[in-house]
Amino acid sequence: MTVRIATFNAENLLSRFDFSGFRNELRQDRAAQLYDFASETEYRHAEIARALSLTDDTRQLTALAIAEADADILCLQEVENLDTLHRFEYGYLFKMIGDGYRHKVLIEGNDNRGINLALMAREETLDGAPIEILGVTSHAHETYESMGLYTPDLAGLQKPGDKLFKRDCLEVDLKVGASRLTVYVVHFKSMGSPRDGLDGRAASMAVRVAEARAVRAIIARRFGPDGGGKRYVIAGDCNDYAEKLVITGDRRNGYDFTHLNEDGSAVGMLTANGFAENVVMRRPQMDRWTLYHTRGPQERHLCQLDYLLASPALTRTGRDRLPDIVRAGQPWRTLFPAGQEVERYPRTGWDRPKASDHCPVAMTFDLV
Repeated sequence: MTVRIATFNAENLLSRFDFSGFRNELRQDRAAQLYDFASETEYRHAEIARALSLTDDTRQLTALAIAEADADILCLQEVENLDTLHRFEYGYLFKMIGDGYRHKVLIEGNDNRGINLALMAREETLDGAPIEILGVTSHAHETYESMGLYTPDLAGLQKPGDKLFKRDCLEVDLKVGASRLTVYVVHFKSMGSPRDGLDGRAASMAVRVAEARAVRAIIARRFGPDGGGKRYVIAGDCNDYAEKLVITGDRRNGYDFTHLNEDGSAVGMLTANGFAENVVMRRPQMDRWTLYHTRGPQERHLCQLDYLLASPALTRTGRDRLPDIVRAGQPWRTLFPAGQEVERYPRTGWDRPKASDHCPVAMTFDLV
């Protein structure tokens, strides 16, 4: 018996309009910046029209990526609320896969933009085994102090009483057939802007490291420091990477992709000593990326931000099995290494619409 699990940062799966750009140009969409608005009412009407015109294509592409991942259990990041998730499934996913993800869980976390973690599951696996959700636990209330994880390198970034998870660590217990499985859905602190002479990744690293240590502590507290032989998966957007493909060159002369290892990664806290396996590492070195990052021609790279970190109990069999990375929803601006190009979904744009800035990652595991 097997179970297929996927993670996907759906990028702002929201059902609300953001009108703050009228007073704050930094929050204003670039299309709106081309126009002068005589009043806030005029701006609101224009923003509604812009958002609606883009949303339909975007969510069709999001649904296509989810359908291609074809998971029994889907972990999502950046979802506003359960109502939004229901509307998205009914209006988009249902047209592609029919009655699919009947089980849905979402608990509002700590993100000030209202982007939350969610999990959807089919009623039964592709193999025909029933799926049951046994329990859901939020850890959004935990602080550095309550977890005993405040360290000196957090000074100036966080206070001991601050919430440790910038969104949440959503713990979901499931029964698949006769087997138990626990999924931890995460979305760690984003890298942000440069600060105090450090790039965004280095400046925010201590926060993500604390989040990773907290996830490991939560699992160890329940199952033991070595995982206790239990089946668990840590799934989500960890906003960090241990390697990247640096891109140089241009359209006229061609592009080069150079593999570069990074010193340290928050994800290393979760894979150290065999606590969990980053299954994407099974793929070839040049073919592990889930996100294209660019700030113009001088700063471009591909990297893995999206993870399925599986316990030894889930990975002791099926060692030759590889995870899938769904890239057909990437915008045309994404640069692919030679031989990795895919056929994009219809109506994908140069920058938008797109399924997401992230790629879904999916893996089939044995339940033995």
